Amino acid sequence: MATRGRKPKPTALKVLEGNPGKRPLNNNEPKPEKKAPRCPSWLEPEAKKEWKRMAKILETIGVLTQIDAAAFAGYCQAYARWKEAEEFLSKHGTIFKTPSGYIQQVPQVSIAQTYLKIMKDFCSEFGLTPSARARIRVDIEEKAEYDPMAELLNI
Repeated sequence: MATRGRKPKPTALKVLEGNPGKRPLNNNEPKPEKKAPRCPSWLEPEAKKEWKRMAKILETIGVLTQIDAAAFAGYCQAYARWKEAEEFLSKHGTIFKTPSGYIQQVPQVSIAQTYLKIMKDFCSEFGLTPSARARIRVDIEEKAEYDPMAELLNI
């Protein structure tokens, strides 16, 4: 049975955002290893380039894990298809004249819009937009040693 309302936000993302809702965190949420999955061989060449460009970055900030392969592949494939449609539009334009004389929009306009929307949805999931990143707070300095007294004093 599907649950209603807003989809739950991953605990790791809530922590990075500072838990703005101050709701209890799910301590039993699965915690996959923060390691980029292997690039699927079936991706289009342009999608593989995007995978190589973004995987290490997302792994470094702890967003991409081994179990995110399908979602990240979806983003990369949507990127490749969006780029292909946009390149076609740049070269050929957005409209053409039909044999009967009517002006019509080329299908690549709709294709580009569809894949841009799909990319946007995946981008939000992985924190790849300015607004998604604005909700994330990353501690740049890491403590060299665990100091329980400093943590108690919130230093």
